[in-house]
Amino acid sequence: MPDELDLAQTINEQFLADALAEHQRNRPTGPAAILCEECGEEIPEKRRRIIPGCRRCRECQTVLENRRRCR
Repeated sequence: MPDELDLAQTINEQFLADALAEHQRNRPTGPAAILCEECGEEIPEKRRRIIPGCRRCRECQTVLENRRRCR
């Protein structure tokens, strides 16, 4: 019979798996944008190459992710 720690670990693993699946579903695909959707500044070529489908510059993406965490 599993104890409370085993149950907590199982719940934690499921939460992590769900979060990773959600991230994959929301991940942009296709060619990266040249200009950021938020501020209009050029997205550096290195970022566009490393993160396929990116739509925002690093700064705007950080702000968006912080807003999502605060919900």
